[in-house]
Amino acid sequence: MPASPAAAAPKAAAANTPDIDRSLPAHLPRDAQVHRPEATSAHHDTAGQPCGCTACGGRLRQIGQDVSEQLEYVPAHFKVIRHVRPKLACTCCQTIFQTAAPSRPIARGVAGRGLIAHVMVSSYCDHIPLYRQSGIYARDGVEIDRSTMAGWVDQGDQLLDPLVAALGRYTVAAAKLHADDTPVPVLSPGLGKTKTGRLWVYVRDDRPAGSKDAPAAWYQYSPDRKGEHPQRHLKAIKGVLQADACAGWTRLYDAGHVTEAACWAYARRPWWDLYLSTGKAEDSLAAQALRRIAALYAVEKDIRGQPPDIRWAQRQARAGPLLADMHAWLSSLVGRVSAKSELAQAIGYTLVRWQALTRYCDDGRIEIDNNAAERALRGVALGRGNYLFMGSDAGGERAAAIYSLVETAKLNGLDPEGYLREVLGRIADHPINRIDELLPWNITKERQAQRQTVQPHTVGAKAA
Repeated sequence: MPASPAAAAPKAAAANTPDIDRSLPAHLPRDAQVHRPEATSAHHDTAGQPCGCTACGGRLRQIGQDVSEQLEYVPAHFKVIRHVRPKLACTCCQTIFQTAAPSRPIARGVAGRGLIAHVMVSSYCDHIPLYRQSGIYARDGVEIDRSTMAGWVDQGDQLLDPLVAALGRYTVAAAKLHADDTPVPVLSPGLGKTKTGRLWVYVRDDRPAGSKDAPAAWYQYSPDRKGEHPQRHLKAIKGVLQADACAGWTRLYDAGHVTEAACWAYARRPWWDLYLSTGKAEDSLAAQALRRIAALYAVEKDIRGQPPDIRWAQRQARAGPLLADMHAWLSSLVGRVSAKSELAQAIGYTLVRWQALTRYCDDGRIEIDNNAAERALRGVALGRGNYLFMGSDAGGERAAAIYSLVETAKLNGLDPEGYLREVLGRIADHPINRIDELLPWNITKERQAQRQTVQPHTVGAKAA
């Protein structure tokens, strides 16, 4: 329901107030501190403040004011919540009444939902290992052992498992899916060294094609890179899979129910490496290839967010001729370069995957590249540099689950910590057959509905 002109007026006035520092976020609360000049008690204003002139004793009156703003940070703090449940007894029949104990994210645990959410997000979104968090909290006088926090994360993850499963079902039900994987070092039990595990990510995001469907990212862990893992993860998928040249996807394509779409960003990399090796010579073959690929991306920039039919028409008219010319140019180079050179490898990679690379031109739903999945793995790469290794395969599975919720919350414009705090406060008592209600986009819809319910009442109250 749109706000009435009366309700909108204060906001408009605030926006036009010259005292507001427009370089600072307007949504932050303002703490006004009034710095009054020294005055005598010869006179007092309506608030009881002295307003006598120190020069002659006359009354001071305000003729204006200067306002400046300063951005400040209020450190986060711990607190202890005491749950007091009085016992009441009837004076006649001696029946005793007491309300049930409030639900806790971890049964009989001392950690509240906000603390568990903070530990999870600090670890998997802000990439702060648990031992560093322990040191940070100790500076506030709160001693929390790393192993204790690890237990909280583990039990919180078990609580969130049904929600992560629901997120996975939603993600793989897409008609077009992005996929990628990255290595993660994992401690090998009993050997004192690490092995290489794998995190796989599957991203559903059709917003560039004008879709209103909520974006989602679903991560899965495996102890190795065998193709059986993505085949198990995506056994229900039917549609387009956009990925790199990993052999793990091949059997999915061979089965016939998954259509391959390749990534131009991946095909561009060997050309970029060659361009750097030539000292960025603008007349080199690598520079020419990069300019041709840039022209394809220029078309995509113009049609981003448009529906599939418009994207298809624009690609056919503008990108189609560019692709045909590029294919002829690459084919003409095949016999002119050494078969073992890096240049031949760059040409071969593009030509061998030409059909998959150009499939986006014939389907407005498909993207030109797989950057949606690669962006989803950037946080994993940052965390990998901080953690050095994951403690076990179980730790990898736990990381995949929490990464799924954190990244999906971010894709939907939610603060990951606020989202997990709300979910952890509700999920223990939430019906399992309605678990989808706790997915990020449904939480957003619920909040919007609540605001729309409250707003008419508030406006009506002001009018009354």
